[in-house]
Amino acid sequence: MRQRMRWWSAGATVAIVAGALAVRSATDDVPPPDALSTTASPAAASPPQPSALPSPSMSASVAVPACARAVGRLSIEERAGQLLMVGTPVDRPRELSAAVRRHRLGGVFLAGRSKRSAAALRSDIAALQRGAASPLLIALDQEGGSVQTLKGAGFPLIPSAQRLGAGPAATLRATVRDNAGRLARIGVTVNLAPVADTVPAGLGEGNPPIGAFHRQYGSDPAAVADDIRTVVPASQGAGVLTILKHFPGLGRVRANTDTSTKAVDRATTVTDPYLEPFEAGIAAGSAGVMISSASYPRLDPDDIAAFSAPIITGLLRDRLGYGGLVMSDDLGAAAATRAVPVGQRAVRFVCAGGDVVLTIRPQDAAPMTAALIEAARRSPAFAARVDAAAAHVLEAKQRAGLLRC
Repeated sequence: MRQRMRWWSAGATVAIVAGALAVRSATDDVPPPDALSTTASPAAASPPQPSALPSPSMSASVAVPACARAVGRLSIEERAGQLLMVGTPVDRPRELSAAVRRHRLGGVFLAGRSKRSAAALRSDIAALQRGAASPLLIALDQEGGSVQTLKGAGFPLIPSAQRLGAGPAATLRATVRDNAGRLARIGVTVNLAPVADTVPAGLGEGNPPIGAFHRQYGSDPAAVADDIRTVVPASQGAGVLTILKHFPGLGRVRANTDTSTKAVDRATTVTDPYLEPFEAGIAAGSAGVMISSASYPRLDPDDIAAFSAPIITGLLRDRLGYGGLVMSDDLGAAAATRAVPVGQRAVRFVCAGGDVVLTIRPQDAAPMTAALIEAARRSPAFAARVDAAAAHVLEAKQRAGLLRC
């Protein structure tokens, strides 16, 4: 049973003791990273000034105790790098190697579709890891159906979530476990799945991001919750971390955040039954939750979910009691965030309580890291939020077996 905590008060200002999370004691388990030379891009978008940054909430800034000491070993440049997961073509992942080293990236997203062999993919992923200053989270979209990154030898086609959700739990469990095992063997540590969105039966394919591609497990949130309870332990038990998406739900919108600024859910509230699949995944121990870039006026009338403290911190962290990794949906190419300068997208997401900024565009690494670094240097409160986010990233890496805190 989840713990109910205080609901976010939009008018409250929460003070943070500057540097409270910057624990500087060393740990024998984590070797000191290489010294960094920061090369901020002169073209990087300027982040908001400290006076323009909303106060991050205390609950969003509580570092993971087991990994706080490891965060203390990192420079501000390295901490900022840990907060980025940057896309690279799945067939040419080594192209991102220079950016991984330069910006000390925490994660890599394998984008697109591939029919390459498991052996070739394993070799490229291993090369990325060898060239990184610290272990990388390697992620992709291997949901099944229309959203399956790897389809080459060694990666059989996976039925859609809608089809699997209509079948027996044993088949769902076996399919997910087999898929995760194949990913783990090539070095993938994170699958951006499962989809925890519920699409109403009357909307179906009229829901562009989910229903149109049959990505949902069903139209009844209670039944979807049962499937999520099956998927999370099946995947993570086979060595691949799960990311529940797209919180607080994309199943009722009539536009796609990738291509439109008009994705609005006017139904979701803090007691919405469509939150049940996310709660089920949290209770099952999912390592991560992905935040959508749609608007939810009944939760936050001002900001899209990716930039919303009431949604990320108030609802997900405080009310639902979630303490794991919080990842954005794509903040690079998605139309929903296009009006915000690239660097500020990263700053606003982290400030709202997020941990990992996902962008599918390699060119975003420089302006995003520069903006995070500058904002942390200007604002002690934001620096504490960066520390907490970096600790969550290191905890996820520890769960993936990449390091020990």
